[in-house]
Amino acid sequence: MEASPVRRDNQGMGDAAASTDPRLPFGLRVRALRLARDLSQEELADRCGLHPTYISGIERGRRNISLLNIYRLAAALGLPPGDLLPVAPSGERER
Repeated sequence: MEASPVRRDNQGMGDAAASTDPRLPFGLRVRALRLARDLSQEELADRCGLHPTYISGIERGRRNISLLNIYRLAAALGLPPGDLLPVAPSGERER
């Protein structure tokens, strides 16, 4: 009997689990901030010492980013780390 592969993304989790995964809104926020600064993924990666494919994975909601890398991204974008968190439609930070 062959073992099932381990899923490392939110595919196959069902709609409820995928819709509550905070990685995608976080990644979309990082992408929006990067584009607002007219930076490519490669330029952002160079600024924070990460690989461009890692930046891509963050922006697509595929990476569970560490706190250290959140701080690196924030510094590279010239923001406090809390500003990387998505804002809910009400204007409050998402919980």
